[in-house]
Amino acid sequence: MEKATFAGGCFWCMVTPFEELPGIEGIVSGYMGGHVDNPTYEQVKTGTTGHLEVVQITFDPSLFPYERLLELYWPQTDPTDAEGQFQDRGTQYAPAIFYHTDAQHEAAIASRDALAASNRFKQPIVTRIDAASEFYPAEEYHQDFHKKNPEHYKKDRAASGRDAFIEQEWKDTTTV
Repeated sequence: MEKATFAGGCFWCMVTPFEELPGIEGIVSGYMGGHVDNPTYEQVKTGTTGHLEVVQITFDPSLFPYERLLELYWPQTDPTDAEGQFQDRGTQYAPAIFYHTDAQHEAAIASRDALAASNRFKQPIVTRIDAASEFYPAEEYHQDFHKKNPEHYKKDRAASGRDAFIEQEWKDTTTV
């Protein structure tokens, strides 16, 4: 098993695209990239801890290669917006790929460069590619939020603008 860690705005919305796929063993919402030990959601959402909201995916690369995770990751985000994603504003919601191995680092750079070369976006791709650091799981009520609070999740996701962006900017993309 390997781990993949992605930031793409609200971690609630970053769980569902990856779950229930062959080779995906688990997805945990949490925080990475900051300078505070064991941050809380209340601290992270202020933008002062340096952490990003992330999902950490445990996967079997023989069943679901990392490159396919990247193919699925990009269309969940606006890779040109370093100041947040959709309605979630602030650097704690910026898009980022946190790599765990040299091979993941190389694959992430290659996929970012391919996206940039595609000219899909007029603005530059600003998604960070950083080495994974300490991962802190989010509080339990954030885990599987879409299952525990389906109405709240649907309402929040609809209001976020994420789905409209995906439909507009990624409509010709197959994600798996």
